Amino acid sequence: MPRPLPPSLYAVTAIPAVHTPPLEGDAQADVAIIGAGFTGLSTALHLAERGVSCIVLEANEPGWGASGRNGGQVNPGLKHRPDEVEAHFGPELGRRMVAFSHAAPDYVFELIRRHQIRCEARQGGTLRAATSAKSAAELRKLADVCAERGMPTRLLEGPAMEQATGTGYYQLGFLDPRGGDVQPLSYARGLARAALALGARIHGDTPATALKPQGDGWLVETPRGKVRAGQVLLATNGYTDALWPGLEQSVVPVFSSIRATEPLAPDVAASILPLRGSVFETGRITVYYRVDQENRLLMGGRGPQGELQGTAGLDYLVAHTERLWPQLKGATWSKAWNGRVAITQDHYPHIHELAPGLISCVGYNGRGVAMSSHMGRILAEHLATGDKAGFDMPFLPLKPIAFHRFWKLGVWAEVWRGRVLDRLGM
Repeated sequence: MPRPLPPSLYAVTAIPAVHTPPLEGDAQADVAIIGAGFTGLSTALHLAERGVSCIVLEANEPGWGASGRNGGQVNPGLKHRPDEVEAHFGPELGRRMVAFSHAAPDYVFELIRRHQIRCEARQGGTLRAATSAKSAAELRKLADVCAERGMPTRLLEGPAMEQATGTGYYQLGFLDPRGGDVQPLSYARGLARAALALGARIHGDTPATALKPQGDGWLVETPRGKVRAGQVLLATNGYTDALWPGLEQSVVPVFSSIRATEPLAPDVAASILPLRGSVFETGRITVYYRVDQENRLLMGGRGPQGELQGTAGLDYLVAHTERLWPQLKGATWSKAWNGRVAITQDHYPHIHELAPGLISCVGYNGRGVAMSSHMGRILAEHLATGDKAGFDMPFLPLKPIAFHRFWKLGVWAEVWRGRVLDRLGM
């Protein structure tokens, strides 16, 4: 049986789910996609636009994982600065990766408009907020690098930063107007609806239990049926399991938690984050937040590294909120939830050609809303044409992480180490 959606704000406010019945019996398609998060759904939509038959298999329902639980931030770029990306991958591919990742938010909002997805989409910008002298220096460097590449970004200092955020806590911010936010579960359901309308097939309550080469294609086994496909895409991200050897051990599934207030009084809501963009603090262990269109504050960050039970371990999010905006003391916090994002060792998304006709795409490192949506376009093009030369991200070898079975201990240690270093401004 599929697991029910966690009791998040999104589960209460999202548009209705589409009908995705379990797979019964045998089916055939050009492409089978395992995982109905943003990557799988966007790829299915783009394949269907090309007339390529595809079947999406999802263990629960579309958007059940981090795609339907994340902070809703549509952020441009990769974890690394553009100059670092170009140094890591060379001037040609590096420049394409930078252009692709920074154009991702514009593509998301265009996709939403094109398919008329009702998901509270708002392109109000992404603001990175410096919390120390070190992080401020890093933002200044980032601003210089982006300016050299003609990007429409700018720094906000002192009063300008306070005007944008409603707090004097920060002295410097980096604003990219291409970013924004969405209601992510509504967005996932909207992508599913659009893909179905174009002819894709999506089956919920259908975990893939085995994956085997067969002839010139693949056989995917499920509890009540089988799918034969010429190609397979594994798009399971933070919920990757042992279906393909080594893939689960190539990413660290880190839980990210969110708390949400009840709708704030209009005068209080107007006093916090007047920019109404998405904000994330720079540093090793940071928080991220936004105000939704019903004036609820959503504050997210690291929390318990397991499925959330109540609000244990999340008091620091409320304390930090009150540090930023003292007028929110006593606000009613009505919802708390979490989900697993996939972190890679090098903090780049990992696309692997695991075998002929079998590829995987995992590891967005907290930037999945924009990147996974845009990735679906080029993954569909690659699956449809076989072209690698024009692919805007690198295909990387699969490398399992050493001592992966201790990932929870490693995440816990890194969180505390990062918090100490951030407090020291190091």
